[in-house]
Amino acid sequence: MEMLCKDPAEEIKQLQRCNNDLVSLLALPALCTGGDSSQIARTLVDVLQRMLSLELVYVVLKDPLAEMPEEFARVTQSALQPREIGAELQRLLGDDPQKWPSRASRRFVDKDLSIVPARLGLHGEIGMVVVGTERSDFPSQTEELILRMATNQAAIALRETRLLNEQKRVAEELDQRVAQRTKELASANQELQLQVGLLQLIPVAAWTILPNGTTDFVNNIWLEYTGQELDYVLSTPAAWMTVVHPDDRDVASTTFWEGIRTGQGFAMETRFRRIQDGAYRWHLNRAVALRDPNGKVVKFVGTSTDIDDQKKAQDTLRNTQAELANMTRATTMGQLTASIAHEVNQPLSGIITNAGTCLRMLDAHPPNIEGARETANRTIRDGNRASEVVMRLRALFSKRQAVTEPVDLNEAAMEVVALLLSQLQKCDVMLRSDFDEDLPLIVGDRVQLQQVIMNLLQNACDAMSNVHDRSRQLLIQTHRDDGGNVRLMVQDNGTGLDPEAVNRVFDPFYTTKNGGMGIGLSVSRSIIENHQGRIWVKPNDGPGATFSFSIPLSAGRTIRETLVNLTPRSAATNVREIAQNLDE
Repeated sequence: MEMLCKDPAEEIKQLQRCNNDLVSLLALPALCTGGDSSQIARTLVDVLQRMLSLELVYVVLKDPLAEMPEEFARVTQSALQPREIGAELQRLLGDDPQKWPSRASRRFVDKDLSIVPARLGLHGEIGMVVVGTERSDFPSQTEELILRMATNQAAIALRETRLLNEQKRVAEELDQRVAQRTKELASANQELQLQVGLLQLIPVAAWTILPNGTTDFVNNIWLEYTGQELDYVLSTPAAWMTVVHPDDRDVASTTFWEGIRTGQGFAMETRFRRIQDGAYRWHLNRAVALRDPNGKVVKFVGTSTDIDDQKKAQDTLRNTQAELANMTRATTMGQLTASIAHEVNQPLSGIITNAGTCLRMLDAHPPNIEGARETANRTIRDGNRASEVVMRLRALFSKRQAVTEPVDLNEAAMEVVALLLSQLQKCDVMLRSDFDEDLPLIVGDRVQLQQVIMNLLQNACDAMSNVHDRSRQLLIQTHRDDGGNVRLMVQDNGTGLDPEAVNRVFDPFYTTKNGGMGIGLSVSRSIIENHQGRIWVKPNDGPGATFSFSIPLSAGRTIRETLVNLTPRSAATNVREIAQNLDE
């Protein structure tokens, strides 16, 4: 994909677009779950036209069981039917889709289009997709990636839909014929052979397994993908295990034999080696049991679907979300620059003043030893204050992995308040705190929870920036609710939220502030939900709004109960672990 530009605002917009594109692509199979081929093709046409702003989208689906291929298309400002569009593309690009160029510039319906074909399936066995636009630089690297990922997702959905429909049809036919001819062993064998023939036509790796776990059929797609010989697969029960990634073999074997033993089949994700390049790629493996009229397992029918591209896209999405969270912390730090300078300058000024006073007292005749000792102590106190500010900032804005530990929410909130105090005073905000002294500890990541508290306090401050007819009042409160959760509340008397904002304020990229990014509250919700809690907002009876979040207690135990249950050895171990976390 293209490199991100150096401008921070443009970086954020580009990350937003990238995130939205990835979410749309990952949602494609889910949108088509349970649908037929026509529904999947129409969804693919809609997704591509919306995401890439295309003048032409054409999809043709091949079905070995159908006489004619299915065609779907959408062309701006044209009444041409899909079949007419397909004929025109063959005239422009050639009769054999396998020989179509990867990119071509052609005159199509009175427009000069950049036309890009893409295969559905490894060799186009499922069909073809053709897209076109008037932009001469199409496709860019990002657009090419989106097109490839969209076609891969559609191919997965098409394979799954066809496989499910085929399995239903095979199961129905098998049930009907076995019910009619249960006493005719030859007829039963004929039905099983029919099933094997159908599995050979399915455009994914397919196989059947006997009740004892021995493979008795694999289709050509499996053999071509793995490079195994049919005789070897049929004669060696564990042949399939030789192409499994070494790290996956123990789990795969356990899942496989448990599904065979119970007769329930199985579903698992495993990496298989592709003979073409030796790469290990993730596959979704599913097996269902075929039973006779008496319920006895006759054999298992299974498929292996390549989902490697889908998993990589999911990893990319998670990484993007993590970067957005880090960017939020960096943005917050920029907003706190003035407060940080004030917090650090105060103790530094005190250090300089006290040091000068101490020198004058020592130079006096006779020296004022007691006064010099007192000013030296004040110098140490101010130095510690400056050090504490720096340590708080370093912990809050450091880019590190999440650390799970016992957290005193009161203490965490007070540290954030100390950092923001100068900013609140500058904005004429009157802060009140009401902390429950008996609040139990919760288990979580202290820094992430402080990030949420800081975001709520800053949002409350911003919400009161245009209030001039009343004093600006802010309340932060903690308590334990009736459900056994620890709750923190931030209440302001600002401009409040309209009903639409209340319903959408935690959505990604939704903001009510000028120049806002709409990231902070979305990231806050993710943090709280990762702590098994929830976050919400309610309008006040008067002006302003109240944001709250609650975190469940760890097994309902307070810190007192935890200490009582610790053995001497475990207590020492916990003390050492907490000390290590503080050192980090």
